[in-house]
Amino acid sequence: MNTTTDGPVFRTTGQTAVEPDHDCALCPRLHGFIAENRRLHPEWHNGPVKTWHPPEGPESVEFLVVGLAPGLRGANRTGRPFTGDASGDLLFSVLIDKGFAAGKDLRLKRTAITNAVRCVPPANKPVGAEINTCRVFLQSSITAMPRLRAIVSLGKIAHDSTVRALEGRPAAHPFAHHQATDVGNVRLFSSYHCSRYNINTGRLTPEMFAALFDDVRTFLSG
Repeated sequence: MNTTTDGPVFRTTGQTAVEPDHDCALCPRLHGFIAENRRLHPEWHNGPVKTWHPPEGPESVEFLVVGLAPGLRGANRTGRPFTGDASGDLLFSVLIDKGFAAGKDLRLKRTAITNAVRCVPPANKPVGAEINTCRVFLQSSITAMPRLRAIVSLGKIAHDSTVRALEGRPAAHPFAHHQATDVGNVRLFSSYHCSRYNINTGRLTPEMFAALFDDVRTFLSG
């Protein structure tokens, strides 16, 4: 396990999270892509997707899942992270099985879900400037969780952006599947993204994904 804690120790303060406005135009390419999808699908959410908290609010969160960005026909359509696409099916089944969520309505239990980039990118690929611009919202979400102890990052982009949001350096906390590292006072677990492509190619299996969340549960119970 990598336990490097470069830079200042990150402390959550319980402040109110700052979320992007529904018409956020900080990233022109993403704003234009959403505008086009509003024209094509006016019934969809088509806007930045906010962090999904448990009913008790961010103050109760001990565990955060960070994905890459909303899927076009998933969270961009529904307005809730990971809902409506195949990657969410696997994520939610594991969260329920490991006790981080419950019920058909997916009630989160001391768990929150968000994305490193809040707006849907063309071809599911945000560019560096968009990732950097949106990090202020990721950091704000983390800051609003005073009891946060563990994060799972899904994929290298989400991992590196989370490390930076925690005021660490990605070079000191390199991405690897089923790796854990301490960044400040938060334990960061990294995983391949639970995308349909990774599952279909065998890069990530449901068993591999579940094993990672077993480690998270063991860490939190300890």
